[in-house]
Amino acid sequence: MFENLTDRLSRTLKNISGRGRLTEENVKETLREVRMALLEADVALPVVREFVNSVKERAVGQEVSKSLSPGQAFIKIVQSELEKSMGEANEALDLAAQPPAVIMMAGLQGAGKTTSVAKLGKFLRTRHKKSVLVVSADVYRPAAIKQLETLAGEVEVEFFPSDVSQKPVDIAKAAIAHAKLKFIDVVLLDTAGRLHVDEAMMEEIKHLHQVVNPIETLFVVDAMTGQDAANTAQAFNEALPLTGVILTKVDGDARGGAALSIRHITGKPIKFLGVGEKTDALEPFHPDRIASRILGMGDVLSLIEEVERGVDKEKALKLASKVKQGGSFDLEDFREQLQQMKNMGGMMNMLEKLPGVGQLPPEALAQVQDGRMTGQMEAIINSMTAKERKNPDLIKGSRKRRIAAGSGTQIQDVNRLLKQFTQMQKMMKKMSAKGGMQKMMRGMRGMMPPGMKLPGR
Repeated sequence: MFENLTDRLSRTLKNISGRGRLTEENVKETLREVRMALLEADVALPVVREFVNSVKERAVGQEVSKSLSPGQAFIKIVQSELEKSMGEANEALDLAAQPPAVIMMAGLQGAGKTTSVAKLGKFLRTRHKKSVLVVSADVYRPAAIKQLETLAGEVEVEFFPSDVSQKPVDIAKAAIAHAKLKFIDVVLLDTAGRLHVDEAMMEEIKHLHQVVNPIETLFVVDAMTGQDAANTAQAFNEALPLTGVILTKVDGDARGGAALSIRHITGKPIKFLGVGEKTDALEPFHPDRIASRILGMGDVLSLIEEVERGVDKEKALKLASKVKQGGSFDLEDFREQLQQMKNMGGMMNMLEKLPGVGQLPPEALAQVQDGRMTGQMEAIINSMTAKERKNPDLIKGSRKRRIAAGSGTQIQDVNRLLKQFTQMQKMMKKMSAKGGMQKMMRGMRGMMPPGMKLPGR
C-alpha cells in the first residue's frame, strides 16, 4: 500500500532526521522533495500546497528550534500534517437510528460497490454483532443482483430478492418494510453504478435518497484513480449528501493520492479501506495509522488487532498449555500457525504493517508478496509422515530427498523450513517461560511510533 510514496518520503526524511540543527535552507530543500513526492503520488495540488505551507510554518517556528532533536521534531510535524489532511481520527458509521439503520452505497461502475456491500455486511455482523439485510437496486445489471445474492450467502447475511422489472424506489421500500418486520438492525442498499455527468441517472439516485432517507450515504471509489477519486466524490457530493467514503483496491495503490486528497476536496471522511479481494478485507480508516505507514513506521496497532481477531483463541490456549506443560512444539503445530497466518490475510499483509519493512531486500519481499513462502512451507509439511511431523529430528538425508520430491521443492527448501521451525520452537519455549508473553508485548510496544498505545491500554 502506497509503496512509491513511502519509499520516496522515507529517503527524503532520512536526510533530515539526524540533523542537530535545522535551518530555513535545509527545511526548504526537504520540503521541495516532499512536494515532489506528493505530486508524483497524484495528490491534488491544493492539498500539496496547503500541506507544505503548514509544515513550513510549524518547522521554522518555535516547535522545532526548542526541540532536543530537531530532525525528529520535523518528522513528527510531517506525520501530524499527514494525519490532518486525511481527517485526524477514525470516523465510525453512525448507526444510532430506529432500526433498521439504512446505509446507501453510491459510486461509479467497476469501483467495487457490490463487493463492498458484502464486506461491510460481514464487518457489521462479525465485529458489531448486527443483523444485516442486503438488497440490490441495480435494475440495469441483472448480474449485479445475482452477484450480491452469492456474496450474501458467503458472508452469512440476509439477502432481499429484487428484479430488473422493478423500480429502484419500490425495491428499497419493500426491503426496509421487510427489515422492520424481521427486526433487522441494518439494511445495506446497493445502487447502480453511474457517472456524475449522466443527469437522468443522478436524478434517479437523488429521488431514491429522498424516499429512503438513509442514515449513511457512502461513496465507493477506486483508490487507483488517484486524485480523480476525490474529484468524482466531490461531484457526487454536490448531488447527494454523502456522509463518507469507502476507498477500494487500496492494496494495489502504490501512490496514495486518493487517500490524501479526498478529505480536503470533499470535506467527507474516508470511513473504510478495501484492502483485498477476500470478504473480510475491509479495514476502518485510521488517519494516524495510515500516516505512520506512509512514513515507513508500520502499523503495529492494526497488526495487533488483526492477530487478536484472526487467531483461534481455543487452539492458541491449547498450544500454550501443551508447551507450558513440557510438550514440544512440533511441525503439526507449525502448520497450524501457517494456516492461521493465511486466515489473517497472509504473511505480506502482516509484514507490511511492521516498521522498516521497506528496507527489506526486494527479492525477499517479492517472495513473500506472491504467497510462495507460506504455500511452499505447507506443501513441505504435508509431504511428511505423521511420525516425522511429531519428531522433526528424524528428518535426515534420504527423508529430506523424499519430502522435497513429494512437495515439488528442493532439499535446500526443506532445510530452510526446518531452520525456521527450530527458531519458532525456541520462541515458543521462551514465551511459555515466566513473563514470556509480557516480554513479547513490550517488544511490540517498542516497535510503535511515539505517542501510540496498544489497544485497550
